[in-house]
Amino acid sequence: MIKFFRRFRQRLISENLPSGQAGKFSKYLLYAIGEIVLVVIGILIALQINNWNESRIQATTEKEFITSLKSDLKQDKAFIERVIILNEPRTEAYEILNRNLINLYNNDRKSLDSIFKIYFRSQRTFYPISGSYESAISGNQITNFRNKELLQKIVKLYNSTYDRLIDNGQILDERWAFLSKKYSYERRTGKFREMEPEQLTEFLDDVHHHFIQMEWYLESLKLAVLEIDKIND
Repeated sequence: MIKFFRRFRQRLISENLPSGQAGKFSKYLLYAIGEIVLVVIGILIALQINNWNESRIQATTEKEFITSLKSDLKQDKAFIERVIILNEPRTEAYEILNRNLINLYNNDRKSLDSIFKIYFRSQRTFYPISGSYESAISGNQITNFRNKELLQKIVKLYNSTYDRLIDNGQILDERWAFLSKKYSYERRTGKFREMEPEQLTEFLDDVHHHFIQMEWYLESLKLAVLEIDKIND
């Protein structure tokens, strides 16, 4: 394109060339103006090409980020669902203990031991895969992505929902550690020790303290799944 403008400029000079000194001056003036115009056009074309390349690179980067992040979220969702499935039987076990602990302790120790084993099975809490998100944040790429609506959902999930889940998962782990240590005999043997009524009440209070945190945690996990689905749709 620059060659085209250069040939056009030379043709314009040859067709409008006057005689004498005035003609020479006009010739040089037209030549200088033509060179300036060519340089400006060249710069504008270069800038346009550069902007196009940057836009193409940015679009590719954004697409790769979304693909990678959705893969992370797919794994997160599967992990969350496993955690929910593992913890949900504790809800029914707690309800039985809360309603009928004293009666079971006095009349049906075998059933009580079975319920205890259900509640005191291994606990798992959720920790997200955040590699793709952290990489985009650290490289400051995420601020330039065009899909702002999707970006808002992603930021909310990682900076708000996931942060709360991690914090409350740690609280749940701490309560579980306390419960497991205090009732390590029952966990080790699978049988209740001999307890006085006030000890049974204390046991139920300790389980309740863990349960209310677990119940809230499971509901938060289910809400996180809904947010993940909105991003992955």
